[in-house]
This record gives sequence, C-alpha cells and structure tokens, in this order.
Amino acid sequence: MSEQKIRVLIAKPGLDGHDRGAKVIARALRDAGMEVIYTGLRQTPEMIAEAALQEDVDVVGLSILSGAHMALVPRVIELLRAEGLDDVMVVVGGIIPDEDAPALAELGVSAVFGPGTNTEAIVEHINGVFAA
Repeated sequence: MSEQKIRVLIAKPGLDGHDRGAKVIARALRDAGMEVIYTGLRQTPEMIAEAALQEDVDVVGLSILSGAHMALVPRVIELLRAEGLDDVMVVVGGIIPDEDAPALAELGVSAVFGPGTNTEAIVEHINGVFAA
C-alpha cells in the first residue's frame, strides 16, 4: 500500500507579480515527493481558501514579496477556518520582517521562511510536522 502524499497549495496572494521563488519552492516540494498545486499570480484570499478546500490540501504556502503579509495572511487564515480547514498547515515565505514573525505565529502560521532559506529546510519542516 502506498503512503499518502502531502498535498501542498502554493499561492501568491495580492498584487505581487514575481513568482520565481514560489516556483522554486513548488519544484523542491515536488522533488521531495509532495503533491503540489500552484495557483499562479495575483490570487485573492478568497481564491486561495476556495482552492485549498477544492484541492483538499494539507498545507497552504503563501509567497508574499509585496509587504502586505499582515493584511493578507490573517484574511487567508480566517477564510480557511471559516471553511472548516482548521487542520491545514499555513507557511509563509518572502520578504517578511523578523518582527512580524511572532504575530504571524500567533495567527497560526507554522513557519516563516525568508529570502535565501534553503529549500531542504522547508521540506524538513513540512515533513517533520506530518511525521509527528
């Protein structure tokens, strides 16, 4: 019997038009054996929550370079919870000031990954949570 793959949704919320990092992460997660759904650029929080519900994902990864993380992340989490997706892990990557990480953690963000984070660290974090 095969083991269930971890399903990850990678999303670019807001108006940020740069997605190279998101694509690198998506590939690294795929290479690590995860099933990855990439929603593309300029997604609204509503679109992300709906995609997470429809795709039955285990993880939502938000890539934000615009500086709007303190507005977008809480809204995505609120919508996920409203859909009953309380058990979906949320991770955030991008340009996130260190001083914002504790507030994001309080909201339920499992990890914040900044520029230059080794992709293996992201894979290990996700696998570590699901191995427990």
